[in-house]
Amino acid sequence: MGATTGRLVATLRAEYTALLFGSTENFSTRIKIMTTPVVTPLNASEEVLRKHKEYLWPSVTNYYSKPLVADHGAMQYLWDLEGRRYLDFFGGILTVSVGHANPKVAGKVQEQVGKLQHTSTLYPNEAIVALAEKLAHITPGKLQKSFFTNSGTEANEAAILLARMATGSYDIVALRHAYAGGSQLAKSVTAQAPWRKGGVISFGVTHAINPYCYRCPLGLSYPSCEVACANDVKNLIETATNGAPAAFMAEPIQGVGGFITPPKEYFKIVFKIVKEFGALFIADEVQTGFGRTGKKWFGIEQWEVTPDIMTCAKGMANGAPVGATITTSELANSFQGLNISTFGGNPVTSVAARATIQVIEEEHLLENAHVVGTYFRQKLEALKEKYPLIGDVRGMGLMQALELVKDRTTKEPAPQQTTQMLERTRENGLLIGKGGLYNNVLRLSPMLNITKPDVDEAVRLLDKSFSEVSV
Repeated sequence: MGATTGRLVATLRAEYTALLFGSTENFSTRIKIMTTPVVTPLNASEEVLRKHKEYLWPSVTNYYSKPLVADHGAMQYLWDLEGRRYLDFFGGILTVSVGHANPKVAGKVQEQVGKLQHTSTLYPNEAIVALAEKLAHITPGKLQKSFFTNSGTEANEAAILLARMATGSYDIVALRHAYAGGSQLAKSVTAQAPWRKGGVISFGVTHAINPYCYRCPLGLSYPSCEVACANDVKNLIETATNGAPAAFMAEPIQGVGGFITPPKEYFKIVFKIVKEFGALFIADEVQTGFGRTGKKWFGIEQWEVTPDIMTCAKGMANGAPVGATITTSELANSFQGLNISTFGGNPVTSVAARATIQVIEEEHLLENAHVVGTYFRQKLEALKEKYPLIGDVRGMGLMQALELVKDRTTKEPAPQQTTQMLERTRENGLLIGKGGLYNNVLRLSPMLNITKPDVDEAVRLLDKSFSEVSV
């Protein structure tokens, strides 16, 4: 993007923000969405990548053969350091839920930074209370009490700790292909080999068969299977635990696992089984929460189940680092000892989360995620008809996936072609993600305020990219 175009974009942003906030005075310092470099050295990205390699752990994974160095974003678009624009259909791993640098969120964050940035949980503040109150209003059932942390990993850790305290039991039942975070405990709940390196010991954690209908571990087909995989939870509790586990924990739709989406009966069956054994039900809403699946605030609501504990992060604050563990008053009261979080629920993050929720409400984005998500799904199904490389289309709302296979009959995974697709879509101006145990699933998760024309453009770029992949 040249200097003239950059200044035009900055002017348009300023005018939009003036409409929202009444003034553009000191705009560049109050709201950072205006920074568009006029002149960028041609080797700027190379220098960033050199230093990244020199100073960061090599385990910090980057996409692409030549990683994209992001510079700035505006709503559904992201620009790299050289000024090239991309339509973002991954949102920083389902995290930018209402648009990059959305002025309705960024303005309130900037205002809070200038007022009060940090206190720790030792000192209550208006922002954390306002967020907790709002969460109590939008969460299902009697989920009323929140504990704030910095990430989904910490939220999941807190949920498991609370479940063990509340029940006096230790065993946790999770699902195969799950992903729960990067800590030692979260890795033990995770059930994918690439994310379990480093001597992870799953003491007290067992994994049931997951509802992966496209690759059913039992060799059955839905619906004639009568959701047989759900009954494995009972079998697992009876044979691999002490018969009285602390909790069952699952993502409503498995994120890193490749957007694996259970059939409509699955969680009702599992919930009944879990309760028969006196265990708690933990819904990991780190990726599915806050409208991602459409119509409902939280993914588990799509299966008409109310969990005992819910964990959240990612899209909750549109990019601010946040984690939340939400439960009932009774369970919250069962926590033993003291608890503290230095950065969890700090005023700035709390304001960002509250503002994000407000945007979702005011712009009716739960409905938009459903309507535009349904439209998107139809377009993806059409791509499947055109390209045999696409073996399965799945997901819900604006959380859609394409599983790529070399042959639809054998369902042999196509990880090389998946990597090619990632490279081709980036080259064509579209950002998407990938995942799955076999690294063969394209993950598509645009912002909740995406439009049908944006979907049309994304599908056009996907179509073009598929036509360029070597099969």
